[in-house]
Amino acid sequence: MKKSIFLKLIFIFLLFPIGASYAQEEFDIPYGNNKSIGNYVEINGAKIYYEEYGKGEPLFLIHGCGADIKSMEYQIDYFKDKYRVIVADSRGQGKSEMKTDSLTYKQITSDWEGLANHLKLDSVSVIGWSDGGIIGLLMGINNKISVNKIVTMGANLRPDTTAVHSWAPIKYEKQRAKAKRMIAKGDTSQDWNLEVQLDGLLLDQPNITHSDLKKINAAVLVMVGDRDIIRNEHAVEIFNNLPKGQLCILPGGNHGAPRNEPKIFNEIAYRFLSELYTYK
Repeated sequence: MKKSIFLKLIFIFLLFPIGASYAQEEFDIPYGNNKSIGNYVEINGAKIYYEEYGKGEPLFLIHGCGADIKSMEYQIDYFKDKYRVIVADSRGQGKSEMKTDSLTYKQITSDWEGLANHLKLDSVSVIGWSDGGIIGLLMGINNKISVNKIVTMGANLRPDTTAVHSWAPIKYEKQRAKAKRMIAKGDTSQDWNLEVQLDGLLLDQPNITHSDLKKINAAVLVMVGDRDIIRNEHAVEIFNNLPKGQLCILPGGNHGAPRNEPKIFNEIAYRFLSELYTYK
């Protein structure tokens, strides 16, 4: 992971600390760099890296912006004994190729749908964190593959300040402007084009409407921390427009709950995935 992107994630995770200590567990399995099982597949013109763990019903774990498979290691380790866990580096991140000058959530969603087709999955459930949550919603909206259930943590429908707290777009606009200046100067100290494209995801996308949400046939658990980058009222807005939805606002939680509080996050997600959805 590029240094600037890593620092971006750490900033988001630690901005609003939870009272409990952050998870520091070390795993015996090198999730995200497991040479014994890691695979590449060409999807939509780019080589996408993915790993699989466990057996049973397929479960996609989709990471956030600028992250990679390793960022989901607490979810992989928990769910691999319960599901066939499939986790990938989204396009342009981790070990996966970019192969575009205009990265979009639509493209990344198409890649994940392509991975489902490559693996010949009849159906799949999704746990998506941040950008991964947006991808999960888009997969449900597209209905190109059969999606059973979706857990979306810290997702938003649009990039404006009705959805995210005002400090976020200011921060990322400064980062994008700096990256563009470095590109103009010919600086090669890091991949500034990657920075521009990832900041573009956060600043200009997504654009999901209420009518889009109503197309989702899968049951959806909307999760957000009450100290999240996403406004609490926006999480409620998403929930209110889902045909089959549940809502969980984590007390004292921030955008980094899947890593900061993995036990709580995983148990809530598993309860939703494993129990029959009966709400009207």
